Amino acid sequence: MKDLDRDIRRLALPALGALVAEPLFLLTDTALVGHLGATPLAGLGIASVVLQTVVGLLVFLAYATTPMVARRLGFGDTAGAVRAGIDGVWLALAVGALLVLVGVPSSGWLVSLFGATPDVTEAATVYLSISLWGVPALLLTLAASGLLRGLQNTRTPLVVAGAGFGANAVLNAVLIYGAGWGIAGSAIGTVVASWGMAAAYLVIIVRAARSSGATLTPHVSGIASALRSGGWLLLRTASLRVALLATVFVATGFGTAELAATQIALTLFSTLAFVLDALAIAGQAMIGHGLGASDVPRVRAITRRLLQFGVVGGAGLGLLIAALSPVLPLIFTTDDAVVGPLVLALLVMAVGVPLAGYAFVLDGVLIGAGDARYLAVAGILNLVVYLPLLGAVVASGATGGAAVALLWAAFGLGYMGSRALTLGLRARTDRWMVVGA
Repeated sequence: MKDLDRDIRRLALPALGALVAEPLFLLTDTALVGHLGATPLAGLGIASVVLQTVVGLLVFLAYATTPMVARRLGFGDTAGAVRAGIDGVWLALAVGALLVLVGVPSSGWLVSLFGATPDVTEAATVYLSISLWGVPALLLTLAASGLLRGLQNTRTPLVVAGAGFGANAVLNAVLIYGAGWGIAGSAIGTVVASWGMAAAYLVIIVRAARSSGATLTPHVSGIASALRSGGWLLLRTASLRVALLATVFVATGFGTAELAATQIALTLFSTLAFVLDALAIAGQAMIGHGLGASDVPRVRAITRRLLQFGVVGGAGLGLLIAALSPVLPLIFTTDDAVVGPLVLALLVMAVGVPLAGYAFVLDGVLIGAGDARYLAVAGILNLVVYLPLLGAVVASGATGGAAVALLWAAFGLGYMGSRALTLGLRARTDRWMVVGA
């Protein structure tokens, strides 16, 4: 058990650091651009929504690569493991190039869909059209981090993410204010930092290929395999995004204060998710490796221990949220119309965080097992359960804090409960434990 705990900590803690570094890029851009005025900041907000949606949907480039690499490593085929990761990187570059070709000419049209003022639309178009040139680098980074996680290495992604964050902050400050390039300087700084991270990963990949004897050329069969698995994971991720968008849509109908409270609650929940996702990433790497080695008892032990960490950790986070619920809202707002509903939402959230911990860990376990098709189907089933719950919240006629509390109960208990149930039922069977390379 001690050895197992050590392996989980060795993978999960650096993964947590890398996960936290990712949103710091956007926070840095927001803080620096914010001092330029409301118009550039609003433009950044619109462009960021587009970019986050694209990159968020394509996170499968990491999630599909990690289990393939880990499984072959566990099987004893180090060269095959590295080759599988390299195929994932080639797929990322191809998808990134396609997005640049389609996205850059379409930037103005995409931004216009938000219906902002001409000044804001112009600022958003400038930022988006420049930032899209960094998307191939971001996708390469996702795939390369998946390769390293599959090789049971989460420290290197942490180092690269930390260096990238530092470079991004310095470049943005120099280009925005030193060079006087404004919001365009922010976009250029982020693109340069992204390609710097990608270059670091390319060096690491070349070294790994040389040491393992793997080839750097793309393999059609490997790319096709990554694409098949990635397609199911894309569908799974899309279902999560739809659930979040539907939640915000319902909150919008309750009023401005209720929407603000819901948005803050979702932001806090996303922050908690970083801790739980770190366990899920450890699960992806360890489960894939265990199945590749045909060590079913170890796979079961890993699953049990990760679930214990997820539920107990979730309970601890829930108690912390409940204890801080009177204070946390004041960090974000002093508007009483927002604070009251937010306190209620946080109390409901606190109850459901252990459930989320259970669901997040099992999500990582099944991704590690390559059970992508089931995850996609389960994601659709979860939506089928959740959308009527949202309809019931609307039909209740609740307003103010009661409406926000009911909405969060539907999300934090209903939707997360549905995810926990569908994933838990799958984990109780042996059908997901396919062993070997």
